[in-house]
Amino acid sequence: MTVTLADVAARAQVSPATVSRVLNGNYPVAASTRERVLKAVDELDYVLNGPASSLAAATSDLVGILVNDIADPFFGIMASAIQSEIGGPGGRAGGERLAVVCNTGGSPDRELTYLTLLQRQRAAAVVLTGGAVEDAPHAAAVSSKLRKLADAGTRVVLCGRPPAPDTRAIALTFDNHGGARRLTEHLIALGHRRLGYIGGPEERTTTRHRLEGHREALAAAGVEDDPRRTVHGRYDRRSGHEGTLELLRRDPSLTAVVAANDSVALGACAALRESGLRIPEDVSVVGFDDLPFSVDTVPALTTVRLPLAETGARAGRIAMGREEPPPGGVAEVPGELMVRGSTGAPRASVGVLRGA
Repeated sequence: MTVTLADVAARAQVSPATVSRVLNGNYPVAASTRERVLKAVDELDYVLNGPASSLAAATSDLVGILVNDIADPFFGIMASAIQSEIGGPGGRAGGERLAVVCNTGGSPDRELTYLTLLQRQRAAAVVLTGGAVEDAPHAAAVSSKLRKLADAGTRVVLCGRPPAPDTRAIALTFDNHGGARRLTEHLIALGHRRLGYIGGPEERTTTRHRLEGHREALAAAGVEDDPRRTVHGRYDRRSGHEGTLELLRRDPSLTAVVAANDSVALGACAALRESGLRIPEDVSVVGFDDLPFSVDTVPALTTVRLPLAETGARAGRIAMGREEPPPGGVAEVPGELMVRGSTGAPRASVGVLRGA
């Protein structure tokens, strides 16, 4: 049953006019009253009516793009590519569409808030980028929001994110597991047996999938998966720097560092140099994503290339209805191993030189 403005007024114990003032923001309202109204809106999941020009349409010309961190090239590249397929004429009556980038900062609460706001604005499409949080209550809440968006006519696309079953969302997923496995297989083929691993936040699907691929390669080669050789942090340079120093403290005999992504790998390289170690002569380093700076590092970074721009553009076209969704609503996007100068065979004497 559709929730009306009168329903919100009754729940908040105010007049419909007061609810309208709070939602439109065009008249002073006491803070306590405003809080009651907004709480009632959330509890009832009330969806605002759009402007008069959109009353005859199920959705508006607004498109939401959710990212964890717009300053991270991983998300910036995808958001730019998505927006490139959204901009320009094609909205109602040939008008322009408005793309809004919503920066969650990695906060599950902010993610839900933005989905709610986009639902209220009757967004034409919503694209969620990057990994999901592995928390059952949050996943259920997100799925509920996605279903309501789809029911209202909003196209929902997951870009670089695992599928969300029973939501009608289209998913373009990255093969994080397979890419990580190939990276570790590459190091093992070079002769490395003492590999340190710097993972991302433990609650993220991307982190789990990449770590599983790494461990699968170790197990297949009969290499010990020593828990001392795995640390976790954010997907940024600082985590790579601090994580590498911690790994060296735990095991000075490491001959390779597997980083959660390219930004983490940059920090790892800096920490190794500060420790007097050469790359790759003393320690090899690998990243993930193949961000633009990866080929310009010294030495250039061995990594897995994810087609971020291509996948983002495809997500944008699907969101706009200009490209058919993949069969079954899910497509896995493979990564490509890029072997460069940051990896090489370990020196036989490295353990002796470092007191291992």
